[in-house]
Amino acid sequence: MKVLSVNCGLARPTLINGRKLLTAIGKAPVSGPVAVRALGLEGDEQADLTVHGGLPKAVYAYPSEHFPFWQTVRAQARVSLWDDALPPGLLGENLTLEGLLETGLWIGDRLRLPGCTLAVSEPRFPCFKFNAAMGFPQAAKLMVQSGFCGSYLGVLVPGTVSAGDPIELLPGPRDVSLLEIFRARARA
Repeated sequence: MKVLSVNCGLARPTLINGRKLLTAIGKAPVSGPVAVRALGLEGDEQADLTVHGGLPKAVYAYPSEHFPFWQTVRAQARVSLWDDALPPGLLGENLTLEGLLETGLWIGDRLRLPGCTLAVSEPRFPCFKFNAAMGFPQAAKLMVQSGFCGSYLGVLVPGTVSAGDPIELLPGPRDVSLLEIFRARARA
């Protein structure tokens, strides 16, 4: 398990469904160590703090193993070519991970990295801004159907994170899995 990419982005006005809205969903890879603070990564913003950010949702992590799925459905929706690789950060994730899927995460699990420790707090729920970032209106629905939601992380021990950092999964209480919460809330 490791960090493949650290991604940051600033909030900016974007035209979505004919309306000019502030969004920071478009993240881009950054190099070198990035400071991890209680409210997120240095150089990163969230536009709507009612649904993103804050202490329990300081960092958003997404497994790279789902990228081929999104690459395929974007090609099927004719918003990209079949061989267009999905760039890290496109889904709004701060950390693009390898080897750490939603199916293996529970609320309260800790991710120990060389420079910081993060805690799994909740799944990500997609909205219309996710549809806009992915380029087609069914993207949020597909995230719900697939369960490929990624995870929000709180910062337990601030520090730094870099691409290539190994991740050690330290199990939490194992009362509720990330996917149980995601599916329960998606039905509501």
